[in-house]
Amino acid sequence: MAKILITPRSFAKYSNEPIEKLKKAGIEIIPNPTGGILSKEEMLEHIKGVDGIIVGVDPLDKDVLSAGNLVAVSKYGVGTDNIDLNYCKENGIEVSITKNANSEAVADYTFALMLAVARRVVEIDRACRNDDWKKRVTADVYGKKLGVVGLGAIGRGVVARAKGFSMEVYGFDVFRDEDYLKNNGITFATIDEMLKECDFISLHMPLTEDTKHIINKENLKTAKKNLILINTARGGIVSEDGLYDALKNDVILGAGVDVFECEPSHDSKLLKLDNVVVGSHCAASTEGAVDAMSTMAAENIIAALKNKGKI
Repeated sequence: MAKILITPRSFAKYSNEPIEKLKKAGIEIIPNPTGGILSKEEMLEHIKGVDGIIVGVDPLDKDVLSAGNLVAVSKYGVGTDNIDLNYCKENGIEVSITKNANSEAVADYTFALMLAVARRVVEIDRACRNDDWKKRVTADVYGKKLGVVGLGAIGRGVVARAKGFSMEVYGFDVFRDEDYLKNNGITFATIDEMLKECDFISLHMPLTEDTKHIINKENLKTAKKNLILINTARGGIVSEDGLYDALKNDVILGAGVDVFECEPSHDSKLLKLDNVVVGSHCAASTEGAVDAMSTMAAENIIAALKNKGKI
């Protein structure tokens, strides 16, 4: 019988269907024993003896991958920066993602962060609970300029929502889709151009060697003073030190951060700032998205294990 390790805490939380699919396929399930994100040491321990893994953000580097006999990795999500894809390719380990399963949920949360930061929702809530009912002036969203970096499914979802706020949208993607840009009235722009022109910038790109710290202390100096930066992609895309300096010194207005360079981030300096709204990498965590990702991840691992002759 094939065995798989499942690390995401929310896997099959709202529907037992993914579990039943796996059992019906003759797969033995080993759940995450810790209830949290597994460390490298814990991954090294639990990876032994399993044929496949449904993985969240837990580390799957060369050391971990080589410690077991994996033939299949099913990513619960779309970001693969925690997986050594080169090692997987060289050793015939099949890797899949749950493409588009959580796109709408992340786009929703992106806009929620945008509104929360601009309208100082968290700050006002805290003040009222402390019997401070004074009015606080906040930033407008309607009709403002929005830069969307990465026009995949999530980025396009953000663009669709921005239309309801009559925002002027600037967009960037390494794959330039002229028809999409034209049909949606999007001005193609570089990140440097967005920093100078936009009131909001939302990041929706993978973390790679090319995108690491693509937002940093130096280029933030060129941003509009009222810029609000939203990151629901990957923490490493933004230099946390650079962002902290820009926010602390009023170089930009605010930020919505759902992802950190190190997660969970107990000691990030961003947590000390009032002009930041933070999340626990939870943008994709809705019941519908969890169900969709769980089902797709289960189906992906079943297909891979069949392909490898394990079931």
